[in-house]
Amino acid sequence: MSDIEPDLVRGPERHRAGRLDRVLPYTRVVAYVVLPFLVAATFLLVVLPGGTAAHFAWTIDPPITSMLLGAAYAGGIWFFVQVAVQRQWHRVRHGFPAVLVFASLASAATFLHWDRFHFGHLSFITWVALYITTPVLVLIAIVVNLREDDGAPEVDDVEIPAPWRYSLAIVGAAASVTGLVLFVVPSLLVDVWAWDVTPLTARIVGTVLTLPGMVNVWMLWDARWSAFRRVFQAQLVSLAVIVLALVVRVGDLVWARPSAWLFTIGIIASVGAYVVFTVSLERRRTSLERGRTA
Repeated sequence: MSDIEPDLVRGPERHRAGRLDRVLPYTRVVAYVVLPFLVAATFLLVVLPGGTAAHFAWTIDPPITSMLLGAAYAGGIWFFVQVAVQRQWHRVRHGFPAVLVFASLASAATFLHWDRFHFGHLSFITWVALYITTPVLVLIAIVVNLREDDGAPEVDDVEIPAPWRYSLAIVGAAASVTGLVLFVVPSLLVDVWAWDVTPLTARIVGTVLTLPGMVNVWMLWDARWSAFRRVFQAQLVSLAVIVLALVVRVGDLVWARPSAWLFTIGIIASVGAYVVFTVSLERRRTSLERGRTA
């Protein structure tokens, strides 16, 4: 997209080479199937974070870990609603690799720590069924929709400036690397993490932290704001819930550990950066739309 004007993208006509930029019916069905489970899990983990021993697939302690996982599900609600209602695949495509990695890692963590789960509980059965099937369903969605996006921008699309793209990719990469270290070798960080974690909860925290990197990395190849707008809204929803968790579960953090301060400052800085980024791109998009219709 190096030949794109800095503010206004006047792309070629879409639908070339048989690519219609559609969210295919299969993918929309997956969204409708997943959404009720995301809503239920978000309620249990964010509203009732201290009750996982009784009502969730496994006991999560301290509750801030529950809320962190619930934050990922809250963002997932926003994302899959967009998948259900949007008609253009490129508007949601960059969220799917993140969901695939998240679901695959959560599935692996389940089988690595099988003994920690509440066998026979309805939530356990649901959890296992979802994390066996979701990676497969999401991978199929990626494959069947893969050729739907020809890379053309929308009319009056906005290009994401290179400094923003590279900066956000670096921020996402840092979060993902931290998450992968937590997942692969949790013993390295269990004793120094911002709050008390077990190998299982460390892996789940790591799984959540991979999400921004799996989204932001695609900015290195795709500068269309229309391709990230809805996914970034989902990330903002997740960040808002994480901030809520830091406020209501502040006592769960071990402030004697530098990581508690680093995590808190990092989340606050991320919220600030994401808000400034989103608002600036939205203002530019609105300005261009007004100019076009004037």
